[in-house]
Amino acid sequence: MAESKADFPPLRLGIVGLGLAGSIMTHNLRHHPAVQLVGACDLNPEALAAFAAHFDAFTTTDLAELLALPELDAVYIATPHQFHREQAVLAAQAGKHVVVEKPLALTLVDCDEIVAAVETNGVQLVVGHTHSFDPAVTRMAAVIASGDIGPLRMINSFNYTNFLYRPRRPEELDTSLGGGIIFNQVPHQIDTLRLLANSPVRSVRAVTGRWDASRPTEGAYQAFLTFENGVSATVVYSGYDHFDSDELHDWVGEGGRDKPPGGWGGARRNLARVSSEAEEAVIRQQSGYGAPLPLALGEGTQHQPHFGVMVASCEGGDLKASKNGIYVYTGEGQSEIVLPTPAAVIPGWCEVMDELNSAINLRVTPIHGGCWARETLRCCLAVLESAAQDKEIWL
Repeated sequence: MAESKADFPPLRLGIVGLGLAGSIMTHNLRHHPAVQLVGACDLNPEALAAFAAHFDAFTTTDLAELLALPELDAVYIATPHQFHREQAVLAAQAGKHVVVEKPLALTLVDCDEIVAAVETNGVQLVVGHTHSFDPAVTRMAAVIASGDIGPLRMINSFNYTNFLYRPRRPEELDTSLGGGIIFNQVPHQIDTLRLLANSPVRSVRAVTGRWDASRPTEGAYQAFLTFENGVSATVVYSGYDHFDSDELHDWVGEGGRDKPPGGWGGARRNLARVSSEAEEAVIRQQSGYGAPLPLALGEGTQHQPHFGVMVASCEGGDLKASKNGIYVYTGEGQSEIVLPTPAAVIPGWCEVMDELNSAINLRVTPIHGGCWARETLRCCLAVLESAAQDKEIWL
């Protein structure tokens, strides 16, 4: 009889980094029957205390101590980007499977070191949380792959948010340390485009925007991508807190929750009341585990998560994510494929661990493995290179 996920014991997981991403993942995994949270590592004592209280689990400020736990199978690394390479390599060398938040690393050389460490030590690697795990995106990919509405020809993706004016640590405004949209938001879009196109990216032509000297990193970009199979894509992101593209998604936020209409410029106005860089960093620290999740990403998901507006155009019709699934537009009109939405979690986050479990237990090669993540980073770096050199970058 074929093996199934139910035939295997829960994955015993440690969280490395209890900031916002680690907090969201932890909240989602509380409901996951195939994952057991056994430990956490962070420098924030309040976050560690809250985690220990909720899970009766081991906590430490020393990654080596967490990796030494004999009952630990894998770690989820959600620390600042510049630490991903070192921590992922240490985890692999300790024989632990690894999930790393996007981006995998900040350079292709660092990605290669992680991939080599994973292969040498015989462990599995998955990179998430990318929005290419979102149920609407995976269903769109399935519709495209079916050929029911013809071959994919082009994709248009855009997202306008308040990203740059949320409270930040200084490093989050330094591109060289992984700050700005290129390493934080663009990977979501590139991952999704690559999943739908199902082809290597051939070229990137891009411009980027640094429009506020007080936030000295990329806050916007616009790019044109071509794929080896002939698909093309336009992609735009702006985090300058003016227009909010959720207006075009029935005022449903990124995490699938209803949000109040309007609010344009609200993050800017809140930040203007912060008196110093140090005060801003303190506010940012308060988003760690134990603090309430942001309204848009809290529990009690009402609709499907999304990352802006995306239209995929096939020869026989167009696809667009809806708040409850996907719309299909053909010569016969519009129809909707409604997708189930779990009430307690944000769809997409637990699927990251499902992919790791399948790789470990069912020997299924993960889609979002190290090589996949390296190519996503390669495209993001090409955005920066194209903008700096004012030319198309051929990959």
